[in-house]
Amino acid sequence: MRRTMLALVAALGTLLPAAAQTGYPTRTITLVVPFSAGGTTDIIARMMADHMSRTLGQSLVVENVTGAGGTTGAARVAKADPDGYTLLMGNLGTQAASVGLYPRLSYDPRTDFAPIMNSASTPMLVVAKKDLPVQDFREFVAYVKANAAKLNYGSGGHGSTSHLTCLFLDTLIGASPQHVPFRGSGPALNALLGGQIDYVCDQTVAIVPTVQAKEAKALVVAVKKRLPVIPDVPTSGEQGLPEFQATGWNALFAPKNTPKAMIDTLNAAARAALKDPTTRKRFLELGAELPEEAEQTPEALGNLVRTEIDKWVPIIRKAGVTVK
Repeated sequence: MRRTMLALVAALGTLLPAAAQTGYPTRTITLVVPFSAGGTTDIIARMMADHMSRTLGQSLVVENVTGAGGTTGAARVAKADPDGYTLLMGNLGTQAASVGLYPRLSYDPRTDFAPIMNSASTPMLVVAKKDLPVQDFREFVAYVKANAAKLNYGSGGHGSTSHLTCLFLDTLIGASPQHVPFRGSGPALNALLGGQIDYVCDQTVAIVPTVQAKEAKALVVAVKKRLPVIPDVPTSGEQGLPEFQATGWNALFAPKNTPKAMIDTLNAAARAALKDPTTRKRFLELGAELPEEAEQTPEALGNLVRTEIDKWVPIIRKAGVTVK
């Protein structure tokens, strides 16, 4: 028994060395989700917060701060005290697309945040309302081209991952249906199910349960291989548009100048969450892709932000889309 206890203490000391040195955290941590509850970023944040709270011994409380395609919540964290008690679950939209979409963006994703860890990547799907008169993605593309003026799609807001993916699709097929922004992908999905919008481009984590329940038409998955959780949904390559490749991601950030010891502590807790069999299983059941060990570092996340800005900003500027 004594050996077991000593081994456990040693393991915890290895897992959270910075916590042992600094005593951090000593109170509740706020994890800002810049979108409404029920969407992909919110779901991932709550799963991570639940496990990280147990590892850190302090609560991580999710706070939804919506507006401006997620940039309102991101800006709040960028301006917060770098004391380790205000964090952001940012994504492709807030940390990359925002640079191209918002000429007056109040933060720079490359310099105003301390990266912690990429939590999960999420393949993108195109999902239509049940009564849209198409049977597959090929028919859908032809239908959108012919009827763009009377069609609309919903997203989690200007610059969100869902908006960015649909915008990318628009540029590939040469159509411009109306964009209907919501304060998160959760409300957009509700509008789809209610028939108020025609389709969405959404991340697997939020929409896989809807697809599995056959409450809407899943037309395509924008990656190279079919997803095990929804094996009947074909890929964009199978449906004649192989260049339509899009994967979202959701990652943890702190304000810049947050002490490295705190970042290391948070990174260790986030890694522990992804190692937990129950948490991993739930992520995979929702169609998420988890980063490899080498991709679970603050440095890897910093590189991801820079490369995604370089990839998506030219696409946005070519489309001529800006938000004032």
